[in-house]
Amino acid sequence: MYDELTQKDIQKMQEEIEYRRLVVRKEALEAVKEARAHGDLSENFEYHAAKKDKNQNESRIRYLERMIKTAKVISDESNEDEVGINNTVEVYFEEEDETETFTIVTTVRGNSLKGLISTESPIGKAVFGHKAGDRVKVQVNEGYGYYVVIKSIGKQVDDEEIRIRKF
Repeated sequence: MYDELTQKDIQKMQEEIEYRRLVVRKEALEAVKEARAHGDLSENFEYHAAKKDKNQNESRIRYLERMIKTAKVISDESNEDEVGINNTVEVYFEEEDETETFTIVTTVRGNSLKGLISTESPIGKAVFGHKAGDRVKVQVNEGYGYYVVIKSIGKQVDDEEIRIRKF
């Protein structure tokens, strides 16, 4: 399965790769060289820790490169009045009689603790493409689902949020 990424996601990943290659790699190599100079490598914890850090950095670079190479690039644009990628959505949960606000993002950026909900999550799938005022069913699994109402959609324009519609 390919990860769906926006052009912004890819750009951020490329920036991280560049940083890891130019800064982190240099620091890791220097740490390995310095630890190696301390003598016997078989009992040198600093050397093994430095090698581990260096290898983790190289693994992260390869992982990011592979994600970019195999990504399906999707647009982060949506109609003005419907939920899309990078939109902030205010949702009313009927069962709990509560309202929550979160941002719809691609899978690589999903972090529910920070209010970033993936398009692959049940609620992300349910609200994606719908309009403010729509009542949609969030299907968690075959046996359980619940209804939410989309109260408002916030669009991002040059890192500035604009509220479209409120119900």
